Amino acid sequence: MTIDPPVGVILMTYGSPAGLDDVPRYLAAVRGGRAPEAELVSEFTRRYRVIGGSPLVRITAAQAAALAGRLGPGFRVTIGMRFSDPSIGASLAELVSAGCRRVVAIILSPQYSELIMGGYLRAIEAARVALAPDAPIVALAGAWHLEPAFVGALALRIREALAAFPERERGAVPVLLTAHSLPRRVAEQEPGYLRQLEETAIAVANAAGLAGGQWHFCWQSAGHEPGEWMTPDFADLVPRLRAEGHRAVVVAPIQFLADHLETLYDLAVGAREQAAAAGMAFAQIRALNADAGLVEALAHVVEATLVAGGGSVTAARRRAGSAPAA
Repeated sequence: MTIDPPVGVILMTYGSPAGLDDVPRYLAAVRGGRAPEAELVSEFTRRYRVIGGSPLVRITAAQAAALAGRLGPGFRVTIGMRFSDPSIGASLAELVSAGCRRVVAIILSPQYSELIMGGYLRAIEAARVALAPDAPIVALAGAWHLEPAFVGALALRIREALAAFPERERGAVPVLLTAHSLPRRVAEQEPGYLRQLEETAIAVANAAGLAGGQWHFCWQSAGHEPGEWMTPDFADLVPRLRAEGHRAVVVAPIQFLADHLETLYDLAVGAREQAAAAGMAFAQIRALNADAGLVEALAHVVEATLVAGGGSVTAARRRAGSAPAA
């Protein structure tokens, strides 16, 4: 089948508060409309103040611009946030206004869970209803947790972090591969998602050349909701490593693709303090952000999603002629 240009691409993620005054609204949106407790607002306002505000929306826009350049003529690439502006609905309407009849939607998390991430699909469907009868065909990309360019980009970051240590010590420095924690009751319903995280960790560790005993998977950024959260958490694992005689640790998120609160505060501030309290030096890999490897991975995801739907990137480019990129 042929695809009339332009093809739309929307990169989707959580979003962030527009400023410190927006923190209460943002937290309420994340919590499904439930007003956050004053203590929670105060704590998160403090955290956002410490990091100077989240750069997530700005970085996601940079990722979109880089992807548009990589895809070339015939594509329009935009961003959509679940809990802040620009919203998924507004961005999908923008693509329709640009003439897009087919859209590839990518959640900026390489691992996919319908239970955990179903809100993105619901937002897309609500936007399509609002756009009827002009609603485009939207294909939501699934998991891309083993995309070679993504795995390779993370592995390179890890090798860079280890290179800061004396050569004789590099092979013994523990590397903690982290993902955002989940309530255990949720995790138990999503064994496929947990398996994807495990597969990513193994692939990244192998690509980085880490010895079997050098790397560990753990969780970070457990929420403030009651109930049991997944273990081991970073805070649980670091004292254990120190007791084994290790004096330094490298942390490498395998789920987060951009700097935001969970990397700039939970790791760079909170985890660093936890490591210091255990008597360990702390190093953190650079976030992928608009890294060329990540952009290449996203381009592959676009192509695979189009092919699965009966089109192709090549056909879109050919039919686009000299149409400008987004």
